[in-house]
Amino acid sequence: MRVKRRAELRNVEREQHVFRVRLLFGLGFVLLLLTVLLGRLFYLQVIRSAEYHTLADSNRIKPMPLPPNRGEILDRNGLVLARNYSAYTLEIDPKKVKDLKATIAALSRLVTITPKDLRIFHKLKAESHDFTSLPIRSHLTDAEAARFAAQQYRFPGVQIRARLFRDYPLRDMASHLIGYIGRINEHDMQTLEADGEAGNYRGTDYIGKAGIEKSYEKQLHGTTGFQQVEVDANGHGVRTLSRTQPVAGYNLVLTLDAKLQEVAERAFGKYRGALVAIDPNNGEVLAFVSKPGYDPNLFVDGIDTETWDALSNSPDVPLNNRILRGQYPPGSTIKPFLALAGLYYHVRKPDTYINDPGYFLLQGSPHRYRDWKRGGHGRVNLYKAIVQSCDTYFYGLAVELGIDRMHDFLSKFGFGRKTGIDLDGELPGLLPTEAWKRKRFHAKWFGGDTVAAGIGQGYVLVTPLQLAHAVATLANKGIAYKPHLLRALQAAGQPPTPVPQPPPVDLHLNPDDMALVKSAMEGVTKPGGTAVSANIGVQYKIAGKTGTAQVIGVKQGERYNAKDVAERHRDHAWFIAYAPADKPRIAVAVLVENGGEGGVAAAPIARKVFDYYLLHQVTTLPVRHAPGKKPAVPAAHAASAPAAIRPPKPQPETQADAPHAGHPEADAPTGGAHD
Repeated sequence: MRVKRRAELRNVEREQHVFRVRLLFGLGFVLLLLTVLLGRLFYLQVIRSAEYHTLADSNRIKPMPLPPNRGEILDRNGLVLARNYSAYTLEIDPKKVKDLKATIAALSRLVTITPKDLRIFHKLKAESHDFTSLPIRSHLTDAEAARFAAQQYRFPGVQIRARLFRDYPLRDMASHLIGYIGRINEHDMQTLEADGEAGNYRGTDYIGKAGIEKSYEKQLHGTTGFQQVEVDANGHGVRTLSRTQPVAGYNLVLTLDAKLQEVAERAFGKYRGALVAIDPNNGEVLAFVSKPGYDPNLFVDGIDTETWDALSNSPDVPLNNRILRGQYPPGSTIKPFLALAGLYYHVRKPDTYINDPGYFLLQGSPHRYRDWKRGGHGRVNLYKAIVQSCDTYFYGLAVELGIDRMHDFLSKFGFGRKTGIDLDGELPGLLPTEAWKRKRFHAKWFGGDTVAAGIGQGYVLVTPLQLAHAVATLANKGIAYKPHLLRALQAAGQPPTPVPQPPPVDLHLNPDDMALVKSAMEGVTKPGGTAVSANIGVQYKIAGKTGTAQVIGVKQGERYNAKDVAERHRDHAWFIAYAPADKPRIAVAVLVENGGEGGVAAAPIARKVFDYYLLHQVTTLPVRHAPGKKPAVPAAHAASAPAAIRPPKPQPETQADAPHAGHPEADAPTGGAHD
């Protein structure tokens, strides 16, 4: 039997209710989404409108630094010592180049890239990996620049830039004074950030590394400007929106006389050494010679390893600034200042005579400290002791004064401390005391130490700058001016503005004592004096003092013979002087390394400098070594390296058989040096 299915009844009201609920739910969800969207739009376009507007502009507007022109360096007469010039460079941003080796190989087919260029590039890359653009080739010709420009689309991350380069037209002349610039490295950037100057160096690739370039970096660099450039989607500039002009660095006008510098450097010939010339009336440095020098142009683009090794490993140490960092025994050049000390402390009088038998004996010791002159100088007073450089006189004077009083007086003239010249790297030399030796070596000070100091040997060390400053102070009657190199600052388009200097210091010395010592120094350059060759037939009077500084020790009982000694172990030659003697305008200190006697090797150099500066004449006096025989003198420290004093061996009270203070392995000093 077939049963009929019962028909289902629809609940229309319920279905409508469900539909309405679903519709409301969907509508609410849509409204919620719309609310979120509108809220987000409100947040972005209203609340953070300014921020995103700035970000949008940053994509459209590119801030670009405008590095300033570096100031030039001029001598006192306007001769250019350091200048700028513009040239094209081919530069690579290593972070934007996928295959650096392949890119360089392809570039070398368009422009010449030498092995030296590659060495410099990889050296800069290793040192400056935080920088965006490094030169692979500098000083492109116009043809090379055009050839690359036509193919630039093939080399992403490679570009041509027009840059300012530094040039030093005098090459190695006055190189230790002028210094050089080099690319900014990480250490430089850290220093700039610490000084708050990093922002001022945006867009700048170079910074002063040595000499005046470093000491006056702030004045030379100037102030960086900025411009805002609107760019298109490809990053190309469309128009300049705003611009803040950079302020060029100051030109520096130095006290240096470049022509006098040239005369002084040529006067050395092939010999090594140093010369400082100072105007005693104001402390201006007129000449600053450290021989040999180096060409600072080698450092501007980055020096390659081979050239650096050649310079740094040269036995002539051309990178060493002998004027500031060379510490040498002063030899007999210290005698005029020691004579003043004797008069100052009333240990000696002008009419006090001693008898010089050719040697000096310490009380209680049989050891003889010989004079340079066999048989001695006979009856000697202070005047004659300076003129003939009598060692015996100054041996005794030093012992009577004592090392501490010597220290206190000589320090008035700047010995044993920095002069404060406006260059980095100056060393203080060494002016010993008993307390210094106890602290340094835990050893007693002996009478033999004082004897050696009396003729400028032993522990006593000076720099050429210190001696020049001291003789300039002596020439100026005990009025000391601080040595300085900067004379004036010159803003672009403006006349030079003189730079104020600190006031001089009066040493308050007895005028009669000064007059006596200065008269004796004048006698040094006259017949009978040790530097007579420096003053024969000139139109002005010279006052000076010769000196000889021993490099190696000579055993007791032996005689020094330069012919039997290797050239670099021979004595250094000193000469300090000023002229005209009656109204000084220039004072000099001259050192000829391994030159022998000061009157033969160093005095003629000073004479040439004086003749040019005072008479505008170039003389042709010979400069030569003097390899003749002379007695042994107290040993001294090596030439141009900073002092490296070793502890002495245990010394007997008399020191007759003791090692000498300056060279522990040498025998005791047996005599002085012929200057």
